[in-house]
Amino acid sequence: MYQAKSPHVAEGILTAAPLPGDALLIAEILELRVANEQLVQALASRAVIDQARGMVMALAPCSSERAWDLLVDVSQHCNVKLRDVAAALVASPNGVTLPEQIRRELRGAMRRLHAVDRR
Repeated sequence: MYQAKSPHVAEGILTAAPLPGDALLIAEILELRVANEQLVQALASRAVIDQARGMVMALAPCSSERAWDLLVDVSQHCNVKLRDVAAALVASPNGVTLPEQIRRELRGAMRRLHAVDRR
């Protein structure tokens, strides 16, 4: 059962005396907030990654799975997060220059993709 906190006045500020279980509750709330923020970022990143995946599918052409693998490959070779590779690729048609390292790795990944298809 929840117990009400008794208010105290310290230096003119009204405060509540912490109860024994408050520290655990506060820790849990903070943990849930962090997890929630991570999920929000993952959902936002997913849309950009899916757009980049579609671009690769149109450029390569290849399946959705192969486009995913290609983006992951570029991300790993550049040591850049997948969402950042995707964002750079999606921004490139709007006049934003694709970073040289990503451009080079993307070209190489597409060559490897086509080499596998030719076998």
